[in-house]
Amino acid sequence: MKKSLEKKIKQEENRKRAAAKPVKGSIDWVLVMIVLALLVFGLVMLYSASSYEASIKFQNPSYYVVKQLISTVIGLVVMAVVALIPHKFFEKIAILVYLVAVAAMILVKTPLGLEANGAYRWIDLKFITVQPSEIMKVALVLVLAMLLSRYVNYLGDIKMYLIVMGLCVVAVALTVFITDDLGTGIIMFAMGFIMIFVASKKIRYLIITLVVFLAGGVSYVLLRSTKRVRVQAWLNLEKYADDIGYQITQALYAIGSGGLLGKGLGKSTQKLGFVPESENDMIFSIICEELGIIGGIILIALVALLLWRMKKIFDSAADLYGKVVVAGVAAHIAIQTFLNIAVVTNLLPNTGVPLPFISYGGTAVIFLLIEIGLVLSVSRVHAPTVEEKRMSYYEQDREREASYYQ
Repeated sequence: MKKSLEKKIKQEENRKRAAAKPVKGSIDWVLVMIVLALLVFGLVMLYSASSYEASIKFQNPSYYVVKQLISTVIGLVVMAVVALIPHKFFEKIAILVYLVAVAAMILVKTPLGLEANGAYRWIDLKFITVQPSEIMKVALVLVLAMLLSRYVNYLGDIKMYLIVMGLCVVAVALTVFITDDLGTGIIMFAMGFIMIFVASKKIRYLIITLVVFLAGGVSYVLLRSTKRVRVQAWLNLEKYADDIGYQITQALYAIGSGGLLGKGLGKSTQKLGFVPESENDMIFSIICEELGIIGGIILIALVALLLWRMKKIFDSAADLYGKVVVAGVAAHIAIQTFLNIAVVTNLLPNTGVPLPFISYGGTAVIFLLIEIGLVLSVSRVHAPTVEEKRMSYYEQDREREASYYQ
């Protein structure tokens, strides 16, 4: 009797274990369609925002949009390849990718480094120009997800926490002090913070880290005159409207003149040499001028839909590694979108952060699409639903009955 009961209990445990196995599915096509919608919207607005400047500088109104289209196609191809690779493979190469990203950041200070607007943020590989900080974002997602999924139960140990956060701090330090890119450094820190919180939810060390980071960030801004003057312009824009605050002032004019419905696609006047970087960091102001506040809301709604779909993938991910990867990518897109719009609308000091999927930047769009590929890879394997578990039980019962009558 006892042996029979133990046998039944063991059989039931085996059934539950089998029913809990990850289920292979298809790529999340809803996410793909949202991404394509954002890319098409971005290309249309990029052409509108950049055609005047491209005509003046390169005698070709399509110069920027053609280059962006080439990068977008390359990014989509790479995204598809990444999506078809099992997401656990990237866990194995995470450290290698991180080391490559660190090496690329250091190369900025070599003769390969390129200067633009007083900062060295690119490396020239002759056949292509690469922005290492974009590589670092992908590397940070992979390496933190790997460590957090493997050692999540040890994050209460200060040594393990310092190792995990230390990798994030190294990425931030290289970005801020080598490439002089505080905005991207903030995004990287926020990504790491959110990924650690999602994995462990142990906030004691996180709160201490946040306080230290904020203190360090404030000190850095106060000690750097170029950063300090941006804060001063943010607090008193009218005083600096013809100087350091000129870009934001013109962007606000663009948003205000667009009103609710906008002037119409292609009819912006502020893009005619008034808004610097209208094809890049300030493109949201041109969107609002031409398509109105409604156009800006539509863009924000598309990003919100993208994040909602990622939340669905996060909830159904088969393992912690996949969940943390999705959380890292979602955090990157959400934080960078917020920072860009907040800067353009003067809610925050100017940090020079581009708008994901929309702003001009070949490296940025390629590596952003690689991150989307990682999310799609996670979506291909999910934890079983209640119905799938029920079907698993049913199939096991049928197999057992078939073997009984053979």
